[in-house]
Amino acid sequence: MASTSRIFEYFVVCGLGPEIRALDGVKGFHGAEEMYMPAFIDQFPHSGHALYPPPPPQLPTCVLPAGVRIYSSGLDANDVSTYPRSYPIVLTEGDGSKIYVSCIAFRDPICEDITEAYQIPKNSFADKCICFVSHSPCFQVLRDALEEIFVLCFSPAGCSKPLWDIISHVVSNVPLPTPGKDRVLFAIDNCLLSAETPPKEWLPHADISFQPLVQCLDVDKLIQLFTAVLLERRILLRSNKYTLLTLVSEAICHLIYPIRWQHVYIPIIFSSGVDYIDAPTPYMMGLHSGVDTSGVTMDGVVVVDLEYNRITTTEEIPPIPESEHNFLRGEILKLLQPNVVGIDCMKINLGSMSDHSLRAATKSWGQEHDFQLRLIFLRFFAQIMSGYRNFIDNALQTGFNAQAFLKKRSRVTNQPVESMSMIMQFIETQGFLDYLERCNNAEEFTNNLLDKLQDATGRGQNPLAIFPSHVADPEIITIADSEIEDSEPGSSHCYKSFPANARSEEQEEKRKTILALASGAKQVPSSPAVRINGGPKAESLSPRERAAERERMVLDIKVKLQGLWLRLLRLGATEDPLSSFEYGTILALIESDAEGIGGSGFVECIREHIHSGWQCRLTDEQFIAVKELLKTAITLASSRDDMSTIRDALEVSAEMYRKDPNNVQDYVQRHLLSLSVWEELRFWDGYFEYLMESCSNKSTNYVTLVTAQLIVMATHMAGLGLPDIDSWNMIEKIAERNNLGYKQLIKLRALLTHLQQLRVGYWGVPVGKIQPLPSYSMASPRALDISDESEQPAEASVLGRSWVHSMFSRDRSLRASSFNRASDPKAGATAGKPDLAAAQKKTQTNMRILRGHTAAITALHCVTRKEVWDLVGDREDAGFFISGSTDCTVKVWDPSLRGSELRATLKGHTRTVRAISSDRGKIVSGADDQSVIVWDKQTFKLLEELKGHDAPVSSVRMLSGERVLTASHDGTVKMWDVRTDTCVATVGRCQSSVLCMEYDDSTGILAAAGRDVMAHVWDIRSSKQMFKLQGHTKWIRSMRMTGETIITGSDDWTARVWSLTRGTCDAVLACHAGPILCVEYSPSDKGIITGSSDGLIRFWENEGGIRCVKNLTLHSASVLSISAGDHWLGIGAADNSMSLFHRPQERFGSFSNTGSKAPGWQLYRTPQKTAAVVRCIASDLDRKRICSGGRNGLLRLWDATTSI
Repeated sequence: MASTSRIFEYFVVCGLGPEIRALDGVKGFHGAEEMYMPAFIDQFPHSGHALYPPPPPQLPTCVLPAGVRIYSSGLDANDVSTYPRSYPIVLTEGDGSKIYVSCIAFRDPICEDITEAYQIPKNSFADKCICFVSHSPCFQVLRDALEEIFVLCFSPAGCSKPLWDIISHVVSNVPLPTPGKDRVLFAIDNCLLSAETPPKEWLPHADISFQPLVQCLDVDKLIQLFTAVLLERRILLRSNKYTLLTLVSEAICHLIYPIRWQHVYIPIIFSSGVDYIDAPTPYMMGLHSGVDTSGVTMDGVVVVDLEYNRITTTEEIPPIPESEHNFLRGEILKLLQPNVVGIDCMKINLGSMSDHSLRAATKSWGQEHDFQLRLIFLRFFAQIMSGYRNFIDNALQTGFNAQAFLKKRSRVTNQPVESMSMIMQFIETQGFLDYLERCNNAEEFTNNLLDKLQDATGRGQNPLAIFPSHVADPEIITIADSEIEDSEPGSSHCYKSFPANARSEEQEEKRKTILALASGAKQVPSSPAVRINGGPKAESLSPRERAAERERMVLDIKVKLQGLWLRLLRLGATEDPLSSFEYGTILALIESDAEGIGGSGFVECIREHIHSGWQCRLTDEQFIAVKELLKTAITLASSRDDMSTIRDALEVSAEMYRKDPNNVQDYVQRHLLSLSVWEELRFWDGYFEYLMESCSNKSTNYVTLVTAQLIVMATHMAGLGLPDIDSWNMIEKIAERNNLGYKQLIKLRALLTHLQQLRVGYWGVPVGKIQPLPSYSMASPRALDISDESEQPAEASVLGRSWVHSMFSRDRSLRASSFNRASDPKAGATAGKPDLAAAQKKTQTNMRILRGHTAAITALHCVTRKEVWDLVGDREDAGFFISGSTDCTVKVWDPSLRGSELRATLKGHTRTVRAISSDRGKIVSGADDQSVIVWDKQTFKLLEELKGHDAPVSSVRMLSGERVLTASHDGTVKMWDVRTDTCVATVGRCQSSVLCMEYDDSTGILAAAGRDVMAHVWDIRSSKQMFKLQGHTKWIRSMRMTGETIITGSDDWTARVWSLTRGTCDAVLACHAGPILCVEYSPSDKGIITGSSDGLIRFWENEGGIRCVKNLTLHSASVLSISAGDHWLGIGAADNSMSLFHRPQERFGSFSNTGSKAPGWQLYRTPQKTAAVVRCIASDLDRKRICSGGRNGLLRLWDATTSI
């Protein structure tokens, strides 16, 4: 018998709803040329009466990804563009399962009540989409059934029953066939359809044709795409047909079986989500070829153009080993081109020969070809993973002895391990680690076709022997046609438009209210039967049923959270939790739940895990993810006044920790200081009462009991980093209310002081909004006359973007607003205490928005006085900013010309500009087009174009004597003579891409580093390499050279200090929780400053050994730039926030004690940030200016020169 599950879970209609919004979020009708947001119109069954969870809220945006267009006419037989379109889409749910949707989009008349309310021209049409939604990958069945319903609706003969009765019968009665046993027959009106699924012992069910994949890509391109997917690269498919995007995505996911795609998977992404292409984590997405991506950086993205059989990428895809590649290519060619491959073969069968290839030559593409193609790729895996089971070692962290596996393969194939880069990358992927984990599952191991194939191959058997030799005929299950009461024989139901389902009174009332508001009429009064605060479902259920429904919903969310939490903790070493599917889904559950079930459930999930024996130990990556999730949960709980969730989060945060390289534990609780709830005495009062009530030994002396609970509170306050004075004030008030004596107060005060000293001794004084004003953290009030002109416009679908964003976003400020929570624009101006404004009343912030670029800013350079030898201040170009963009232009800006800052636009590059430098007379720029261009600074004319690099240019530097130094992703550093337009020499060569470079013109010492994780040092005057500085384990992204010292920052979360005289590492600076993106040397105090993707700025002192003396958490995103002068320090971050620090000079005649230290860096100002995402930042410390370049093409220039 068939299972109780259904093939068709929902029938959904999406299109123009009663509340019309444009893609930018503005309500109302704005003309036929505007695109509008799609919405749910109808569905069956209603969410409250279904066996399955409701359709995902982002479904309308996904089925109509371009939005809804309004037309003056409908279907035109002479115009192909008006024809209906049928296409499938695939969505990913919170638990990682897929939702399969078959869609038909067509033009349908707009309802009369909508046209009247919004004054839309009569007889107008709009895009509408009908869909079948299912968790079963029965693409063909879903499509056949949907097309039959569409034909019935618009057939001149009509249908014998009301259309929605037919729909309800199909959705409610057609079961999901038991794999390999059943065949279900059902009818839609007079059309007979069938559904069946293959046995579990066969390849996974794939009800699609693989023909589109092999027709769009030739064999070599197919293998290249397969390799990129297998190595978990960022894959972007382009086509002008939605069906092609989905079918190719699904096909390639089936071809990598037994590996599963573990990352973001969106076969069709809506047009407004194009900026997610910049996401740094692996993904597979499909984008309509009509969507413009010129403003998006495609670094490292594998772009697959299905229309033109083209694959482009800036990063090399390592080839498959030769023997396996030849096998794969040869077998695919035999399948696709049997007549060409077998042209020399005799067309006879001698008995011992297989006639399969002869038969295939005469057959058109069908299911047999699909099966053979999948079998070819499974045989490929059997070869490349040969003997892998012998190297599974659960004692290792990854569960696999990769080194021994590679050595064994090297011996068998006579190839060096170094030549197996593709295999080395593959066995480090999340997909391979997931496969190893599934191998430990008994059921998975039993049905492991890869192991069966390897065993059969070893015994010399036919590969087809792994499949069942005999499959019994399936049992036929016939679904009777529906019997409609009161239906007259021979009656016909005809429709001019797709009909609406019957609405309840509540739904009709709501629709009228929306339309009345849209038309400007008075609101329609509610009928007595309608509850103001309840929807249709709430009205129809009894109190007991509502309570049961809520219980079921709470349980469902908690079960999902429990599974996601456990999967988050089991992520492999190569997976970033912040970019993982598990993290994004947990975040979405927390943020999208107005009642707080997601937040409280997440905290409860952690607490239960702790009680079950978990040791609370987190990896560095998990530490950051858990910290951000708890912050979000606490923030939302505060808005709901949910003190129990905040209390529980406080307690679990004190138990979860990680260890730094010095074996010092860092607790999650320490990173929650920025939340305002800890300021409230009301919270601590409630927490004290909770502690008293939950105390197990209430027979203890009352004074002792109160003191013990206050000690617990003091410990949490110190753990959070609350200022000592604020903590004591709250504890003292609670103690006085409970009549605690002075002796106990003295003990509590001593304990709190001791805890604060311990914390400050290691972590330093924290910086947060609730901390008293220390000397280095003066906050600046927001300048009220500044408009945030660089803010991005509202996106097309807030809900849809939140769904995608929850899987991608690293920017915590954007994640906090992903569900469009409103914020008070004046909050920044009033958050500071009154004395802050008085302390800074002399200084006014001056912010300017510089417009000119049409795409993202990718390079920014400031012309300093030192660079142009401005000794007496007569150089007008000192202080200029020079920017480069993905629009291929270089622009020169003069900040002294207020209102007309743009001096020149330099055109010559053909791809994104990546690096800029200048001297007294010239500007030099490098770009992805592999060229370096030299420009005249006075006339802004192109002087020379230097070509010689074989990959994008990553860094440029103007030198004295008309020389230019350039570095590239081809691994070389070249020196050029501008006068002769020639490359003088390749002065340095690395093993991989060069990402950063430093040069000392006085000594001739050159240092470069990048993806080969080594810092290379050359003496270019003697033409020899001095050192290879080894120690980092991941890419080196930043470097600073000063005197005999080099400082490097790496993706391995450490910075290192190297000696140029000895070639050794003098110190490892390891206290960040993310890649080190910038390092700087402070000449005034000979200190080091590091900035990281964790948003943290660390100040290091170099006196008797390097140690961290200050940690600042001013920024909520990656710190991109640090620029230090003698007395000023400029810092910029990716969240468009900037900060300016000042180091006071010592004065003559001061009365300070002998030997006293000069004051350290003090925060001078930090302006209000905007929503733009920043790519690059440059500082002009001589004039106290900081400029940022955003992804929106705008430059934001902050000038703090007034009254300094």
